[in-house]
Amino acid sequence: MYFKHLVFCSFVDLKFKIIMGLFKRNPFGHILFIKKWLIRVFGVLTHRRYRGFNELHIEGSEILKALPDKNVLFISNHQTYFADVVAMFHVFNASLSGRVDNIKNVGYLWQPKMNIYYVAASETMKAGLLPRILAYVGAITVERTWRAGGKDVTEKREVNLNDTENIRIALNDGWVITFPQGTTKSFKPVRKGTAHIIKQHKPIVVPIVIDGFRRSFDKKGLRIKKKNILQSFIIKEPLEIDYENETIEQIVEKVEYAIEQHPSFLKVIPAEEIEEQERLNKLRQWNIETENPE
Repeated sequence: MYFKHLVFCSFVDLKFKIIMGLFKRNPFGHILFIKKWLIRVFGVLTHRRYRGFNELHIEGSEILKALPDKNVLFISNHQTYFADVVAMFHVFNASLSGRVDNIKNVGYLWQPKMNIYYVAASETMKAGLLPRILAYVGAITVERTWRAGGKDVTEKREVNLNDTENIRIALNDGWVITFPQGTTKSFKPVRKGTAHIIKQHKPIVVPIVIDGFRRSFDKKGLRIKKKNILQSFIIKEPLEIDYENETIEQIVEKVEYAIEQHPSFLKVIPAEEIEEQERLNKLRQWNIETENPE
């Protein structure tokens, strides 16, 4: 009788744990079971955008495996609203699953890293059903003080303290992706807000430089604009930052150099170098076409 009672109690306890596991939430109230399945489904649907229709060239994925589980801030240049972030989810999870500089076999998304977040403009994530669904995957929405309705504003609004608090919560829970320029336009200045976050919360700061996304996708990053484009995704070593003594301006400059958006990168390129780059691009495109015949 005692044995039957023990078995029954164990069964009830197991059932309770399974049910509670299905409704476990992250610090922002998102149900992790739903988030996991959204990552799986959207991952499978988008995989060929980076390995099929186009080819994603990755460098530095071994850096990701050496990072701690939380308080890591990824800074990157920005080319599309959504395709950049989706690529990062693919690369991060593939690397953590043991793949080196590739996203072969989408099975790496079966057990994705659940504490990856990304900073995004509130107006962008509210513009339609699909952005709202993507927001559930890990968006930390912020109100941009310098931009509204897709246009720059002359009279800047005050910073919403809830936004900075949410970024702090996300860093305490996991990895956070941010685009310090706050726009998809190249060589726009890095916003000081990123430097304030770095100085205040002292995260490990990992730069990422992407290219080819603007040519591959439309501005939103939802529609494929052109196929057989070589996309690049370069992960750099974490920045060395003196959190106590470096000024906001010094951190801003360091970020600009790290994501290759400092004005000094706007140099005049010799005609011979442009011709050589065009030749290499054609060669890369031919290689992609031969590797991925229709």
